[in-house]
Amino acid sequence: METKAFTLLELFRLGGIFMWPLLFFSVATVAIVCERAAYLLYHNLRMDDLEKKLRIYIEEGNLDGAEAWLSGLSGRRVGARVLLVMVRRASLSAGLMEKAVEAEALDCVASLENGFNFLTALGSLSPLTGFLGTVSGMIAAFKSIAEASEVNARIVANGIYEALITTVFGLVIAITAMVFHSVFSHVVDRFAAGTEKTCSGLIIDLALRS
Repeated sequence: METKAFTLLELFRLGGIFMWPLLFFSVATVAIVCERAAYLLYHNLRMDDLEKKLRIYIEEGNLDGAEAWLSGLSGRRVGARVLLVMVRRASLSAGLMEKAVEAEALDCVASLENGFNFLTALGSLSPLTGFLGTVSGMIAAFKSIAEASEVNARIVANGIYEALITTVFGLVIAITAMVFHSVFSHVVDRFAAGTEKTCSGLIIDLALRS
């Protein structure tokens, strides 16, 4: 017996009314993932090259040059924003310099994590909405069984697989959202750790040369 293949539009129709919020969740997930991926790629999060060049400026005692160089990079390089604050606060004590750098770093991390909470919410709401659609579909399926004069396996099977469509879509959306949330969080965590390490070493260099 040949198995009938369904198009995406037919599956959407079979899923019922709860496919509409799932469609919204899927569009929102794709939009957030694309926006965050583009944002993280555009704002180069490397710190090693910035540290190497800035260390040369510090060794030469050319903090004005370092500030001008970092100012030119701060639009695209998030790490440059943090280092720029450090250079501008070079006249302060190491403790005050560290506090200023920490505040700027927290602000940068917050900007990088913008939208992560939405991915978490979508990862939670999508399977719940899918399950709700399944329950609704099962209720309709059993109602059809109760109203049928003759019950056969096809009535039961058709109702059940149609009801489970929303669960599948909900799980796909949730898995996509949570996978990219984990990947993006790992990237931001690495940047935060690298920034902390880089700034700690450079603050010591600045303090020794003050």
